[in-house]
Amino acid sequence: MAYRGLAKKVLEKESIKIGDRIRVERDDISYEGMLLDRPEDADDKHLVLKLDNGYNIGVEIEEATIELLEEGSRPKIKFPPVDVERNPQLPDISIISTGGTVASIIDYQTGAVHPAFTADDLLRANPELLDIANIRGKAIFNILSENMLPEYWVEAAHAIAKEIEDGAWGVVVAHGTDTMHYTAAALSFILKTPVPVILTGAQRSSDRPSSDAHLNLISSVVAAKSDIAEVMVCMHASIDDKSCHLHRGTKVRKMHTSRRDTFKSINTTPIAEIKDNKIRILRKDYKKRGLEELRVRDKIEPRVALIKTYPGINPEIIEYYIDKNYKGIVIEGTGLGHCPENLIPAIERANEMEIIVAMASQCINGRVNMNVYSTGRRLLRAGVIPVADMLPETAYVKLVWALGQSNDPETVKRLMLKNIAGEIEDRSSLRHFQG
Repeated sequence: MAYRGLAKKVLEKESIKIGDRIRVERDDISYEGMLLDRPEDADDKHLVLKLDNGYNIGVEIEEATIELLEEGSRPKIKFPPVDVERNPQLPDISIISTGGTVASIIDYQTGAVHPAFTADDLLRANPELLDIANIRGKAIFNILSENMLPEYWVEAAHAIAKEIEDGAWGVVVAHGTDTMHYTAAALSFILKTPVPVILTGAQRSSDRPSSDAHLNLISSVVAAKSDIAEVMVCMHASIDDKSCHLHRGTKVRKMHTSRRDTFKSINTTPIAEIKDNKIRILRKDYKKRGLEELRVRDKIEPRVALIKTYPGINPEIIEYYIDKNYKGIVIEGTGLGHCPENLIPAIERANEMEIIVAMASQCINGRVNMNVYSTGRRLLRAGVIPVADMLPETAYVKLVWALGQSNDPETVKRLMLKNIAGEIEDRSSLRHFQG
């Protein structure tokens, strides 16, 4: 049993085991359901129940009354192998798992959700994939996406390249949604790819009736068969289950904590829409399949800070990163690319020490223009690089990558101002506004 501490003592006292049906009463609220197991690193103050309506919930047990209603047996989770012959009429698509909700399957006997690390798991949970492609699955991480590190971006890029070298017609990357836009941007800079590379995730797990995992995964495999040879994010286009959008990896952002259509293209439009397993192209300026030779530009410099400016910010924050020998700083400035004037001396010091300082806007929509007001012009004279309509997260990732490509500050500045992977649009207009 993975329960420990207080939870373990309470269960042992009442002779309750995994699979039993129990009632938990607390604060005049009563819950009934099957007791499920928990991960080993979970806290010791909650039990997990599978309710009759199909949902899993965590119930706090401090000052609660727990009653055994019916004994059950601990379910044995056994998944038979999926015996599928390769269909020579269908392309080979690789699905790489880094963790996250989309890369999981539900055991309908227990209601528990388990990581899906193999092609068998994915096909068992999504048998429709057999009609779309030959699927091969591989896990490279099993982490929460908030624990993603820049060096993991490099490892993921090499894993994707290996799949392409082994004949994959396209690659799908299952990823947690919280930092998926960071990883999408990083792979866009690190990889030159001749095939589609699709990142996808899920806002709601597969044990919930409102899960978005199935449509996102199916649509991603459809996208991986297309001729759009870019790194993209594939997620719900709206809150219903009608279609998904394909977003360019450098122009996408998670915009809502829980909505299924949380990912939006910023300052631009999505590349395509996928509906009923068919792709409708929304813009034609994408890279075509087979035009690029596979290349992994894997040198990075993780010592980059992303700093959001705000009223009252202390310049000691910038001085801290200078003293810690950071190589780059991205400032998420206000409006057209501004920060309080008291930061300018620290920025000038950073420039003298050949630390790259770039300016993005926390407005999200629109572009930086530091020539309009006096503060912006002073920042330009202090050596700050304006990054046009790049998202702050994309600017941060790009600087991590650009500093890995060269030790020469002028070369890095030119890279930051150059459109490498669609991160800079020629024009941002109201028709692109995602309000």
